Amino acid sequence: MSYQVTFPTKWSDFDPNRHMRHTAYNEYAAEIRVRYFAEQNFSIVELTKHNLGLILFTEETSFRKEIHLGENITVNMKLSGLSANNERWKITHEVFNEAGNLSAVIKVYGAWIDLTKRKLTVPPNETKNLFLSAEKTEDFEKIILKTKS
Repeated sequence: MSYQVTFPTKWSDFDPNRHMRHTAYNEYAAEIRVRYFAEQNFSIVELTKHNLGLILFTEETSFRKEIHLGENITVNMKLSGLSANNERWKITHEVFNEAGNLSAVIKVYGAWIDLTKRKLTVPPNETKNLFLSAEKTEDFEKIILKTKS
């Protein structure tokens, strides 16, 4: 399934150059991830119930075309990597301007964290189908976790 949302941009998304400020792109990508999880029945409420958080190891943004004040944008989410136990994941977001031109590509590599232990953790069984319906990128990879010696 292709997952995307169209947003009206806000005044606070823009900088003095009258184009979208660089961090706003990443904020919309984060919003898409949270919305996707909620639609897969793993909302912020579920995260709290399981004492889980989402962390990012890397976040890489490549800018392609400007987005101007007042434009609507469309942001999508595609799965680009996943470990066998869903512990780690890679997600690619594409941001399109109102004319439908690709404006940015955001790649994130993340995992789940136990908020009490402050350590990475395998998510609960309720997440086993979390990414099942996510569209995969052409370069999707299985993330192989190193075992502790």
